[in-house]
Amino acid sequence: MPPKTTSIDEIAVDFATLARLAASQAHDDVRLLLARLIRKYRVTHPELAAQLDSSLKTSQTRAAGGAALRRETPGHVAGTQQADGALSLIKVFDDLGGMEGPLLPAMLKRDIEGIVSERRQREALLARGISPTRSAVLVGAPGLGKTLSARWIAYQLGKPLWVLDLTSVMSSLLGKTGSNLRAAMDHAKANSAVLLLDEVDAIAKRRSDESDVGELKRLVTVILQEVDQWPDTGLLLAATNHPELVDPALWRRFDAVLTFGPPDAATTAIAVRRFLGQDLTEFEPWVGTLAVGLQGGSLSEVERAIKSIRRAHALEQATIEELVARLVEPGIDGMDKTQRLEMALQMARSGQYSHQEISRLTGIARDTIRKHAGPSPRRGRGMK
Repeated sequence: MPPKTTSIDEIAVDFATLARLAASQAHDDVRLLLARLIRKYRVTHPELAAQLDSSLKTSQTRAAGGAALRRETPGHVAGTQQADGALSLIKVFDDLGGMEGPLLPAMLKRDIEGIVSERRQREALLARGISPTRSAVLVGAPGLGKTLSARWIAYQLGKPLWVLDLTSVMSSLLGKTGSNLRAAMDHAKANSAVLLLDEVDAIAKRRSDESDVGELKRLVTVILQEVDQWPDTGLLLAATNHPELVDPALWRRFDAVLTFGPPDAATTAIAVRRFLGQDLTEFEPWVGTLAVGLQGGSLSEVERAIKSIRRAHALEQATIEELVARLVEPGIDGMDKTQRLEMALQMARSGQYSHQEISRLTGIARDTIRKHAGPSPRRGRGMK
């Protein structure tokens, strides 16, 4: 039986699909489609199949050589990809089109601005025999702004942020992990990049940790050497949620340690205002109450809470004062007496709650509230 022929229209559709995938930089999909087309045309169009096969081999070689870098749009992080055994290690946040600065306590903000200032005035420092900060480690629980701050630093320096997620560096073939790590970091050094080693504790563990295999312990030495040799033309950042796991020798290598803690009251109030967006005018009287009630949580938690009451308000599920009370009430149980009093006073100053309502929510006596905040602007039993 003669082989089935392929019409010109069918070939045109195949190559239109191939062009679309190539234009969208879907490299893995392009290679998969090439492989399928080679099988499809091997009998009916052997010369075309041979040319496609040559193109596929070339694309695989380039993917293996350039797998250290994949560009991502702001806010998107690619999954680790595999190309002939070489991991796609570096993800890129390109915020050069603009971004809002992170919400940070004043002291931490000054420290970050100092690093940016040093980088901008690098030549002036070098002229006096002083090197600018080459490296810094960002320490703190998730959701406190470590990655966002790293992106902000890169943005201020007019560069994208390259992120090397060290959990993805861990190759199934442990012997390749060290070379993968060195290749990615050499690429960043050659491009004077702002590089963030995310979750550095995944590799840079204490070398006395008996639970780790020898290959992982050797990676600590690789990291130490790279930090020591990092050029002052670039900036090396590292982030960890678990500083207690990191080898103490690593701390000594970094020029600066930036500690991220829960936002203070002033920062929380600014965050509440920012996250309220176009609803700020309506919620303005409750901003102080929300700031006190949400203080102590991460900014991610604050944002999540504010979004929840905005949605409920938009759907008219309850009045604003009811929504705010529901939001802050669970956290009151964990407050000490001073914090409860501050919450009571903020609620009284909002003018939206009677002293009876405030006393029920906070446990602060009405006489105490009246003593500090004056007579209640609202009478009656109020909310039920």
